[in-house]
Amino acid sequence: MTAQTSETLNIGAVAPASDVKMTDISGAQYSLADLKNSGGLLVVFSCNGCPFVVGSEGSEGWEGRYDGLREIAEANNIGMALINSNEAKRDKGDDMKGMKTRAEEHGFSKCKYLLDVNSTVANAFFARTTPHVYLFDGNMKLVYKGAIDDNVDDSKKVKEPYLKNAMENLASGKKIKPAETKPVGCSIKRIG
Repeated sequence: MTAQTSETLNIGAVAPASDVKMTDISGAQYSLADLKNSGGLLVVFSCNGCPFVVGSEGSEGWEGRYDGLREIAEANNIGMALINSNEAKRDKGDDMKGMKTRAEEHGFSKCKYLLDVNSTVANAFFARTTPHVYLFDGNMKLVYKGAIDDNVDDSKKVKEPYLKNAMENLASGKKIKPAETKPVGCSIKRIG
């Protein structure tokens, strides 16, 4: 599978590869099934170098919002997993050491940040970008996928907090609208 695939994980689909064990920055092994909570599971494909994640001149990036998303998820009994699937960049900072450093230095070390060997989970999800988010309900059915919000550059200027709204609507039993947005970011760096 390549990042350019037209295949997609459809709303209502059950989370794929949910039993694949991945190593967390703590050294523990977790699968998505392990991290699911009664309210569901939030999966965010991330990395340590994409400017859409880490920011750049003129843009704060989305990773500074991860811990806040974790707090919203926890408040709504939703588990959370950050997944680094950049197999082709393991020697350029997307290895476990780089993941630990990034999480600690940038305030999301309380999040489960997992290394996806050979992009196995990303491939099963047809994940395209960093970040690319997927929200599942308590039955592990997909209810939202796409972007975190509508403003990578400045969290104070967000008009549409898509993911926050989706988590809160999921928790309160309301319809999630929109259920899909366009993921914006760098392509996941796969081998092959």
